[in-house]
Formats: sequence, C-alpha cells, structure tokens
Amino acid sequence: MDSDGTQDARGTHASPVPRPAGPPEVPAMPPRPPRAPATPPLPDGSAFLSWLRAPRPDAAPGVWRFGHRPRPAEEPEEIPTRQLLSGALIAFLVGWLVWSLLQNGYLGNWWWVPFDLIVPDAWRGGDSDLGETGTFIVYQGYELLVALGIMIGAARLGRWGEVWRRFVTPRFRRPEAQEARTAPEDDPAQWNELRAAGAADAAERLATEARSGLMRDVDHARILRAWQGVRTGRHSLATFSGAVLQDGAAACLHPSGERDLPARLARHDLVTGQVRLGTTVDDARNPYAYRGTGLALGPDLLGTSLVAVGPAGSGKTGTVVRPLAESLCLHALAGRAAVVVVGAAGAGLGPADAYDVVVRIGNQESEYDLDLYGGTTDPDEAAAVLAEALVGDLADPHPGSDSRRSTTVLAQLLGPFRAVHGRFPSVPELRQLLDGAPGPFAALRQGLQEAGQESLLRELDARERQMGQPGDVGGVLGDRVALLDRPAFAGFFDTSGQSRPFTLKALDHPVRVRIDLPQRGHADASKMLARLVLAQFTASVAVREDRSLFACLLLDDATGVVTPEAVRGIQRLRSGNAGVVLTLRTLDDVARPLRGPLLGATGCRMALSGLTPWDGQDFAEVWGKEWTEARDVTDRQIIAETPAGKAVHMLRRVITGKAPTARAVTVRQVERERWSASELAHAVPAGHAVLSLTDVKGEHAPPLLVDLRG
Repeated sequence: MDSDGTQDARGTHASPVPRPAGPPEVPAMPPRPPRAPATPPLPDGSAFLSWLRAPRPDAAPGVWRFGHRPRPAEEPEEIPTRQLLSGALIAFLVGWLVWSLLQNGYLGNWWWVPFDLIVPDAWRGGDSDLGETGTFIVYQGYELLVALGIMIGAARLGRWGEVWRRFVTPRFRRPEAQEARTAPEDDPAQWNELRAAGAADAAERLATEARSGLMRDVDHARILRAWQGVRTGRHSLATFSGAVLQDGAAACLHPSGERDLPARLARHDLVTGQVRLGTTVDDARNPYAYRGTGLALGPDLLGTSLVAVGPAGSGKTGTVVRPLAESLCLHALAGRAAVVVVGAAGAGLGPADAYDVVVRIGNQESEYDLDLYGGTTDPDEAAAVLAEALVGDLADPHPGSDSRRSTTVLAQLLGPFRAVHGRFPSVPELRQLLDGAPGPFAALRQGLQEAGQESLLRELDARERQMGQPGDVGGVLGDRVALLDRPAFAGFFDTSGQSRPFTLKALDHPVRVRIDLPQRGHADASKMLARLVLAQFTASVAVREDRSLFACLLLDDATGVVTPEAVRGIQRLRSGNAGVVLTLRTLDDVARPLRGPLLGATGCRMALSGLTPWDGQDFAEVWGKEWTEARDVTDRQIIAETPAGKAVHMLRRVITGKAPTARAVTVRQVERERWSASELAHAVPAGHAVLSLTDVKGEHAPPLLVDLRG
C-alpha cells in the first residue's frame, strides 16, 4: 500500500495527520496559522546576519564548526611557564650586562671599528660639517643600533616571541563568534546564487527580510532546502520565486505552519546542521586538534547510527537524546529530515507542541494510534515485521539464524484473513487465530471457499496441521500477542478504520513523531512495541523514493530491542540516508553474541560515566590499540671516588636530604589500548563521556573524552 501515513489497513483515510503531504516548497494544503515564535522578532537583523556570516571552517568530524579556530594536528613542544619566564628574564639581564660593559669600556673599543670604517671623517668631531648636534645624533644612532642588536640576540635567546604569543596576545583576541568581514559576492545574506539563476527579485526580497530581522535560522534553512529542489529539477523556478515574493521569509512553510520550536535547550547551527553536545576536554588522551573544541553531531554523523551506553542518571536522555531530538525537529521544520522519537511516557523527550504526531500507547486520550502492520498490504511483509516484534528477541543470536518459522506462521494467517475481510486482523482476532479457536478458523475457511482462494486454503490447512505439533511456534506467538490484548490497549492497534493510525510509511515527508511507550506495568509490551517500531523503520526507509530527506529513529532505552535482524537492518541504513540512535543502561541488555556486531554496525559509539568494567572491555576491544611513546626513567646513585667528590656529595646530601643520583631516560614505542576497560570504568568523571565518531564519508574521529555539560 502506498500509504501516506494516515490510511488504515483497508486503505481508507482517517482524519489527516498534521504533517506534509507533498514537497515543502509548495504546500499541498493551506497551513494552519502558526503559533507565535518562542522569542519575539529582533528589532533588526544584526544578530541574524552576524550568525549567518560567522566563520565555519572545515574541521574534523564532530568539531563544532560555528566560530571554530583550527588548531595544529600535532601538539607543539611547549616550554614550562616557569622555565620560559625565567629564561626570558635572564636573557634580558645578560643583554643589559653586555651593554653596560660596552658602555663603560670594560670590553674595549673594538665595537666602534664598524663605525670608524663606515662613517666619513667629516662627520666626526665637534667642528664637523654636521655640527655638534648632528655629530651627537650620529654617535647616539650607532650606539642605538648596537643596543638594538644586543636586544634582538637576547630576545632570540630568551624566546620573547613565545612569551608574547602565550601571555599577551590572548588578552587582545576577539570573541569567536564575532561577525566576519565578507565580500559582497560571497555574502550568504545576498542570496547571490538566486540572482545568478535569474531570481533577482526573490533574492532581494529575502535579503531585505534578513536585514529587517524577519528571518531566522529555520527560515534560512527551509528556503535553502526549497532552492535545492529547484536545482534538482523537482520544482520550477517560477513556483519558488512566486512563493518567496508573496511570503518572504515565511515562504515554503512546513504544512504544520510552524517556523520554530516552542523552546530550545541546546545550541544549534542549521547552516552546518549541527547540535552542540559538549566540549572536548583539554586532556592528553585527546588528539591535540580536538582539545578545548565544541563537540557536535549532525546528520552526517547520525547517518552511521549511534549507540550510547551508561547507567541510569548518567545523562543519556537529557544530554544526548533530547538535544538530538530537538535538532532533528528543527531539520524537519526546514524540510530536511523526518524524525521518530520513542521513549517512556514522561521521559522528557520534548513538549508535545514540538511534534506533529504524538502517539501515547495505553493512554485512552491519545489522538493517534500505531499501525501494527506498518501500513503495508503485503501479508508476507507484514508477517516479517510483526514476527520480528513478537519473537525477535527469542531468535538464536548466532550468525545465520533468523525467525523464518514465526514469519511463516503469521503469513499463513494474515493472508487468508485479509483475503476474506479486506484488512488485517486486530489484536484479539489475531490472538484467537494463533490459539486455534475453532470459530474464527471455520469462518475463514468458509470465506475462502466462497471466494475460490484455493492457494490460501492450503495455507490455512497447513497452519491447522502444524498446531499442537512439537516445535510449533504458534503458541509462543499467541502468548506474545496476549501482552497487547490487555484492557489498557483496548482502543489501540485498530484495523477497522475507527482510529487514526500512524504508519512509518510517512517518513517520505518531513514529519516529527513522538511515541510514548507504557513502561509502567507493561514492560514486556513496551519492549515488543519498541522492536516493532525499529523493524518498521528499517523496512520503510529501505523503500523510500526520495532519499534526500534524512530519516532518524531515536530510541531511548533499547533494552530487549537489539536482535539479529535489527543489527542487519541498522547496517543497511547508511545507504538509505537514515540512522538510529540507541541508548542502553548496560551492554548486558544485549545478547553476548550480538554486542560485537552492534558496536560494529554503528559508526558512533558513546560510553558514559559509570560504565562497568565488563562493558568497558567491549568498548576497549572495538576501539582497538594505538602506538604510543613510553618513557622509562631510571635513577642510579652516583658514587664519588675522590675525597673532594665525596665531600661534595656529603654536602648535597645534607642540603637536599637525598643521595646524588643520575637520571637515565629510555624512550620506546609500545602498542596500548586507546581506552582501557579500567579507565572507562573509573577515569571518566561524572557528566562526561568517551565518544568515537564516523561520518557517512568514512572519516573517523578517535575516542574523545567529552564534557557533556560544557
């Protein structure tokens, strides 16, 4: 079924979901009046223009590019502060002493020889052609040159330049985000690309809106996304220009009518698509180029998927999932992304007003329902996704195993039921069929006979023969379906067209979805529903027609969700411009044979503070080892052989309290773990995490110690 996300299992439409039904450039329906922005418009566009023109140099993966100042890849050898300042002072005193000795004649008059060779005789003496004043200036000028030469030598010897750069220059450095001077032809606020394409009127309208303070970062990103549609030929230049001339910065609106989120908690930069999560610690274990820089994530990194592991209270939801959800919702308003956020009710994943669709499973006041079959009309496809949700965690996690028997059992029931009723069964009906209730089976058989569906009759006969046989998984499937056949879920998973089911087929559009799971009292059902959403997500993004839209699933607490099929699905997401974010309290929530494949399938891996040594060992193995320089220092006692030497050694021992020693330093290259299990368990401070990154182009960032509070 080519579902737009609002159809039920029979293809009939429920009430429309407030999300785009067409390209963001030309809304298919009049948008509802937008809410007032979270903050009032600025009196002028100076702040917006400063943000837009701020430097964003190319940087390594994960570096917050807004106002970034690149650093060298290797750490320069830095002299200790005390040694540097004392050396500079001693060099100055030496230069002063040399100059004083020259002035007072203690070193002779040889330094006047160049003066005698160069200066004409007529310029010397009080009766010279220059007069007394001129002669004085000549002599004083030569002395000044000599003094300057001495000071230059002292400066080079005392490293005065490094003293200036380290202690003086930083006091006069301008703030990072200060507006950069931009040439008119390179000014992004002038929209020169539109002018070059013949849309000068539209470009001038947008430039005026930016200067007057009527444009914001989401507007800029949304209009750029619409312009990309014109460049790729999906939309016409005339339609784009007309929308801009009519609505200005409010052109090409997201059909929800929103131009911003109700509130923002994180720092976002929609030019680069990044959200800032923290600051890379100035620590020797971090590469020098990363130390002290902001740490940020964007679709280029989330496209390789992220797994974050940390105990309760380590900050997975508040410092990782919430900022990422906020960022992807902004991208959706700009027409760049579709996001689905799944978590427990009340987990703090953002206000309901920040989403287009909020599915509260188990809450009878929920406006939306969840399509149990993912919006498909193919019984085999529906059976595969549903089998993964029901018993995917029971499948053998070793390579090569799958849940084909469960898929076959469900397909033997879903196909005949749809052929007779024109829809898939509801939860109570599916439970009766799996339990082998005689009434529903008889009704199906009669309907198939009347319709002449011989092939489906054979499917139904095969299911009846298998029921009760050793190894039949129908009973297990029935027990799992019974978890959803509870009074709390009576109004959900309806297939009769009476509810408003949401299906992940809607990820072809920039939609914002939040799904609240009923973990209190229904923990097993919540895990099953989380597996269902993940299975539907991986199946839906693989068949999208427009893959320019980034799709992301954020699953807060993926306990019991990682299965062999889920790992294979995550591995396929990168090619479909999609990714997932999974959080776990511990890797023990994943079957042992799947831990390595999970960490290998995700390009971004985060270990938060409080990790156990056993979890740290898995991260240490996947991060591998590196060559490092090890220094072995050996102190040996010096033995004096002469009476004078013994007297000196005795004096040193009296003064210092230690015997005279000689230090020997041995430097060698050794291979060590980047982060050991012990370091991950005990050396990561509270509020910090160790994070490795890989972007969709394959560029890597080694494990970085990050302060998530900075």
